[in-house]
Amino acid sequence: MPLPAMATLQGELAEDAVDSYDPDRAPASADWLATDEGERIKLVSAYHRGRRIKLPNAQLHAVIHVIVENQLALGEEVVVNALARLQTEALSRHDALHAIGSVLAVDIYELMREEADTGDVYSRYLERLAKLTAAQWRADYA
Repeated sequence: MPLPAMATLQGELAEDAVDSYDPDRAPASADWLATDEGERIKLVSAYHRGRRIKLPNAQLHAVIHVIVENQLALGEEVVVNALARLQTEALSRHDALHAIGSVLAVDIYELMREEADTGDVYSRYLERLAKLTAAQWRADYA
């Protein structure tokens, strides 16, 4: 590929990438997925830093946000449905992401602790999400 065409292609990819993040507004799926994973994490971290939100582990918090946003952008039906349901139960989109992320974090923690056969961890995560309610999340985390 000639150099000018390559530069044009890179410019097109950069234009499709996300350049800021707001958890209360869904990023365009194609743009989110076109953005480098490390850049996604930086954008989420920048959002929280910019709002002076104190977090015990800002990097882990950002990674969990990114994983959930990735699942949404990929159209993972149970995750999409959980987000919609939690928002109808009066959670902001940001809090709904946290609620979903809390289920993910518990499953990751359990996976790291278990020495026996873990079975289908992803199915277990999806089952827990399908049952998650805003009231349950508020009682446990808010």
